[in-house]
Amino acid sequence: MINPETMTLVQAIILGVVEGITEYLPVSSTGHLIIVSDLLGLGDTASQRSAVDTFNIVVQGGAILAVLGLYFPRIVQMLKGLVGKDQAGLKLALNIIVAFLPAAVLGVLFNDFIEEKLFNTPAVISALALGGVFMIALDKIKFKKIDSDDDPSNDITELSWKQALFIGFMQTVAMWPGTSRSMMTIAGGVIVGLKPKQAAEFSFLLGLPTLGGACVYSLAKNLKNASELGTPNMFETLGWTPIIIGIIVATISAALAIRWLVGFLNKHGLALFGYYRLALAALLGTLIAAGAVSLDNPDEQPTIELEQ
Repeated sequence: MINPETMTLVQAIILGVVEGITEYLPVSSTGHLIIVSDLLGLGDTASQRSAVDTFNIVVQGGAILAVLGLYFPRIVQMLKGLVGKDQAGLKLALNIIVAFLPAAVLGVLFNDFIEEKLFNTPAVISALALGGVFMIALDKIKFKKIDSDDDPSNDITELSWKQALFIGFMQTVAMWPGTSRSMMTIAGGVIVGLKPKQAAEFSFLLGLPTLGGACVYSLAKNLKNASELGTPNMFETLGWTPIIIGIIVATISAALAIRWLVGFLNKHGLALFGYYRLALAALLGTLIAAGAVSLDNPDEQPTIELEQ
């Protein structure tokens, strides 16, 4: 018998807040959602775990809506460019496509390998810790405090296709669960010469096709598997209302997080996030050792989704 109350509204709100806040911060939304989902008692059965894993990807739709709202003028500029009315917008749109291609291609080619080799406890904790060290080192070597972000020479429309491609390959590293898509793309932008604000903006815009593709793929896979196996899909297992509420909450919290992150990066850089990731890795390891969090679902298949 299908239980539509598997996920309560409170649980959906909590996960929506966690997703919205951590999606665009370079701290790994996957690591946080793993901890919170398990602490909330979600995923006690194989079917429930599958539904919760899919929810944790689909709820990223809220993060997408936040970027659509906050960066609407940029999106309009790109759309005008695609119809020949804005040359700078066309260049930006093409660079977003170029930056998206590595993840689109390599994600399909290596998805099974990644699931087999990297969907495990040591891999996730290692990604969190190594990412923390990387961010601290990058902050000391490359990041500089910015007094003004109005220099037009650093506008994201000035990126070359080679720079965009480099950021795209940096994004593919985030296919390693626990790494953080935003961490790698913001770092990539900084390495090629963007200021913190511009690096974050390009990262947010690149997230539109990347997160959108992940949402569509994950939902389609869940619905297809449920249909073929005759098992409940995500909506039947969790209920429509919690899913919708989770997406709405994720939208609001992601918008607030984006506003905060841009200002913080310009003043303080990446180091603090690096130290936070090291602390999170230690916390996750402690919780797993204590048996409070498990990265394995009931049928012994890995439960972590690819880091977005």
